[in-house]
Amino acid sequence: MNVEQIYTKCLAQGAYYIESNGEAAVIDPLRETAPYIERLQADGAKIKYIFETHFHADFVSGHVDLAKSTGASIVFGPEANPSFDYLSAKDQEVFFVGDLQIRVLHTPGHTMESCCFLMSDKANKDIAVFTGDTLFIGDVGRPDLAQKAADMTQEDLAGMLFDSLRNKVMTLGDDVIVYPAHGAGSACGKNMSSETSCTIGKQKRTNYALRQDMTKAEFIKELTDGLMPPPQYFGMNVRMNKSGYESIDEVMRRGLSALSIDSFTALMSEEDVLLLDTRNADDFAAGYVPGSIFIGLEGQFAPWVGALIPTDRQKIILVTDLGNEEETVQRLARVGYDNVLGFLEGGYQTWLSAKNSIESVSRIDVNEFMSLDLDQECVIDVRKPGEYEASHLKVAKSLPLDFIKENINSYPKDVPLLLHCAGGYRSMIAASILKKNGFNIIQDLIGGYRDIPESFSLRTDFICPNEGN
Repeated sequence: MNVEQIYTKCLAQGAYYIESNGEAAVIDPLRETAPYIERLQADGAKIKYIFETHFHADFVSGHVDLAKSTGASIVFGPEANPSFDYLSAKDQEVFFVGDLQIRVLHTPGHTMESCCFLMSDKANKDIAVFTGDTLFIGDVGRPDLAQKAADMTQEDLAGMLFDSLRNKVMTLGDDVIVYPAHGAGSACGKNMSSETSCTIGKQKRTNYALRQDMTKAEFIKELTDGLMPPPQYFGMNVRMNKSGYESIDEVMRRGLSALSIDSFTALMSEEDVLLLDTRNADDFAAGYVPGSIFIGLEGQFAPWVGALIPTDRQKIILVTDLGNEEETVQRLARVGYDNVLGFLEGGYQTWLSAKNSIESVSRIDVNEFMSLDLDQECVIDVRKPGEYEASHLKVAKSLPLDFIKENINSYPKDVPLLLHCAGGYRSMIAASILKKNGFNIIQDLIGGYRDIPESFSLRTDFICPNEGN
């Protein structure tokens, strides 16, 4: 028996590969199919099933491509109705993978079709439960993503999730391993641990949502309090996961077109083409192609792309570090951004060598920052609201990066702006968007809020850890 968690930090997502006696299954696969096919080949196994815990909102699953390339059956739980061939599993239905049994536990609440998959050995001993977005380590799935489709309120769905957890999940043995679909950094919950597995027993002791004495009313209130609006790309990803999508091979072929400087410049001039620079923040600040948006690969790239780039049909051209072209196109495809037209051949150096104009972002270090008369500066904190509430600069205005498009008119254009986030990644994204929108006098704090000493007089007292990336 082989059970492997394939964890992708950029998306804080866990897919699972299960093999027993030459038969295999994959649970919640990412868009690219190569990792799973390579494991099948290494094990000399044939994939039998692709189990989907629900229609994912934060990434595009590889279920359709993987089924086409391997002949495996896609399995959804009750109430799913995708546009492609699949097996509709009943609650408590059992599937066999070698000597293993995979039992479907229908656990609506996060979404109506949400399921957990309970794995048992040939002696019927429960080993692990793959919980999708029903149960995370330290949290449970948010209940507000399926309410429109289900014609229900988030409170209705939260109540269903309470029942699912109590009747289907918490009844499992304390030694059963919990394998969730996500960890800390995902927008599918609000209090997830950085741990990527645990046990039922430990979760019943430590997870706020599994308190034995918790009433349904208390659960609903705690689960729905402080929920941030879901990122705008969530609906797009659900649609793709339900209806199907273009082959990843075709997406990669188109996106890996090397563009000459002339072709690149011509595409730049088209209104519906977005220029995305994925280098690191230091290099971008030093110089970039005018009109670029910065979202660096070194941070939570895919979620920020999904939150800030408007639609899946957006045409995109790339400036990347040499050698990162394939990774960039692949990571964009993971969240449904399939319309990459190519990358500047030779990268930013090609642009410089052509003696084209450039732009840059002014930056200051923490010592220079603290020496300023900050009462006279327009300091903008682009962190999440929870981070700001936990501790912030008394002179700073909270304008989270998540909502920069909605709040663009809240930024004053007639005064210099001094931006900061936690570490310098998000503030550089914000700086690039603001400069593209006509805000020209911007400074970015190198190292962000983390580098400001706790003793600095303008820092508020720390309250509690809440949110942050």
